[in-house]
Amino acid sequence: MIRFIASRLLQMVLVLFILSVVTFSLMKLAPGDPVRFILKVDEVVATSGEQEQLREKLGFNDPVWKQYITWLGNVTKLDFGTSYISNESVVYELSSRFGPTISLALSSLGLTLLFAFVLGGLAALNHQRFFDHLSRIIAFVGASIPNFLVALLLIYFFSMKLRILPALGNGSVLHFLLPSLTLGFGMSAVYARLLRASLLDSLQQEYIRGAHARGIPPYLIFFCYALPPALLPVLTMFGMSFGLLLGGTVVVETIFSWPGLGQFIVDSIMKRDYPVIQGFILLTGFFVMSINLCVDLLYAIVDPKVRLAGRSTK
Repeated sequence: MIRFIASRLLQMVLVLFILSVVTFSLMKLAPGDPVRFILKVDEVVATSGEQEQLREKLGFNDPVWKQYITWLGNVTKLDFGTSYISNESVVYELSSRFGPTISLALSSLGLTLLFAFVLGGLAALNHQRFFDHLSRIIAFVGASIPNFLVALLLIYFFSMKLRILPALGNGSVLHFLLPSLTLGFGMSAVYARLLRASLLDSLQQEYIRGAHARGIPPYLIFFCYALPPALLPVLTMFGMSFGLLLGGTVVVETIFSWPGLGQFIVDSIMKRDYPVIQGFILLTGFFVMSINLCVDLLYAIVDPKVRLAGRSTK
């Protein structure tokens, strides 16, 4: 276990290093000059002398390799620089918005898993019956409707017509419901179909027939014998979905006026705020790899046959 965790941590360091090189290079290759955005006030662009002075102050006149080494050295000290636009530290800018985005992502995944277990589990237990066909229709609809349309429909019915849920902001627990449902609706369809297929395969195994033959209650067979191995592909999808949510909440956060990272990062990209963009990419990469590490550890808990060294089964 310790050897496996140490190996994965080394892989994380290597991946983060490669990610930092790629991110820094892309920022340098991106069109546009951030100095113009920094000095632009009331649509008046500063003189060339002022631009050159700021460029020298920010180190843009240094060789690219020197700029990267300086930036990477500061990153190892958890100093991601200062935002070009707000003059606040990147750590402060991201941390003040990261909490709402993380909480929204986690609540969305929670609702996703809840819906997936209900739909996928009942569909597998009622194979080729009415509920199985109904779950397929629900999954198809959920996977077909885009997030922005789901958001608008939820706002129309629950906020405008029924007036039972708030549509904007994040002041209370009720504010989580609509954006979480919006993000979780489409994903729950994919999870439900995946869990259904995995459960059907698990329920057909020989040890399930043996458990029935020994007179074990059906609910124990389902939860203790069939469900744990069926969760393995769901856990894999969970790690991938978390990373997608962190980078894909822009539309939902904009519609619901959610004070997260989505719209802030879009504005930073448009304004060429390179330190914020680079810090966000590295922070997202770190969290995604950390979630995947936790998923790998859960593999061994859910199914003891899985060996962490190679995640292979016997």
